[in-house]
Amino acid sequence: MEAGVPQGLIIVLAGFLPVLAIVSLAPAVPSIIAAFADVPGATTWVPLAVTAPGLMIALFSPLMGWIADRYGRRRLLIASTFAYGVLGVLPFVSGTIEVLFASRLALGFCEAAILTVTNTLIGDYFAHDQRRKWLTLQGVLGPILGTSTVFFSGLLAAQSWQYPFAIYAVAIPIAAAMIFLIHEPDVKAEIGARTAVSPFPWKTIMVCAGFTLFAASLYYVYIVQIGRAFGEVGVASAGRVGLLISVASVGVVLGAAMFQVISRKFSADRQLFIFLGLLGIGLFGIGFSASAEMMTGFAFVQQLGAGILIPALVLWTVSHLPPEHRGRGMGIWSACFFLGQFVSPLLFTLASELSGSVRNSFACLGAVSVAGAVSARMMSRMIK
Repeated sequence: MEAGVPQGLIIVLAGFLPVLAIVSLAPAVPSIIAAFADVPGATTWVPLAVTAPGLMIALFSPLMGWIADRYGRRRLLIASTFAYGVLGVLPFVSGTIEVLFASRLALGFCEAAILTVTNTLIGDYFAHDQRRKWLTLQGVLGPILGTSTVFFSGLLAAQSWQYPFAIYAVAIPIAAAMIFLIHEPDVKAEIGARTAVSPFPWKTIMVCAGFTLFAASLYYVYIVQIGRAFGEVGVASAGRVGLLISVASVGVVLGAAMFQVISRKFSADRQLFIFLGLLGIGLFGIGFSASAEMMTGFAFVQQLGAGILIPALVLWTVSHLPPEHRGRGMGIWSACFFLGQFVSPLLFTLASELSGSVRNSFACLGAVSVAGAVSARMMSRMIK
């Protein structure tokens, strides 16, 4: 059975679910903290609950990849997507902090499977040119769906802190559609005439995963710290900060749209050079910006690179993995990308201690990103 548009679309939609888990709660965090004001440490526990799925992805994605290679992709993806829908809505029906925290941890376990298997299936189902197309669509739709989710979540959070959790139920019809649209890929047919399973490509995955951890650590710098950078150029209003970030974020969509052209015209090492170069120029420029307008312009450049980053890294990694090890390889990739979420603040803190200010830290890490772009060709050649 050949994969086509229905399979590609359901994979793209499922691939958005791990993003949904974070962005859907962004507007609700103040309301959730207020609801648990009588709980000691609520200002710490609530943000931890919101970000807990990312930790679970980092810890359990390699295991999910091993399960996908050992027992198959289809059943794992359908079961995890359905469980995501059930676990995600639990805080909607039971408003205790214990249920909130436990359900978020369990949700992250499901997300580890969803993220790993969807990226693996892009490699299983589609040839190189088709992979490029679906990764581009995923990159373009992600920010659009994310912005829409934040908007509707904000409306729901204004009514009750529990209402945004109802959004997670969207995973249940996606899981139902998977039953009819997702088939188990024929890995043996893709292996072809080889008489034995190849050894796991440790060198390849260590290079890809290590470079991904490096890139992800820089990728999250902007997401976590840009509000502080705007504060240093006199933007005190949270509303204006949000507006300026929204203007710059158009670059993510444009960068993702550019990926299909860039990936067709340039080799993998040059793709890595382009996105890290744009990321670095943007971060460096933010560091030397003297006004909010100038900072927004460089933030746009950084976001262009961010839009190219994820599809380029996924395509580079999945294209170097043999089908019998693709699940485990993409599981390790997912773990390293989300580990970057936790490494990034530590990296930024170190840069701040050395440089003395938020903007100087952006400039330092921008220089690191440009240096990484220059080394990308050497890194890519290590696994050719």
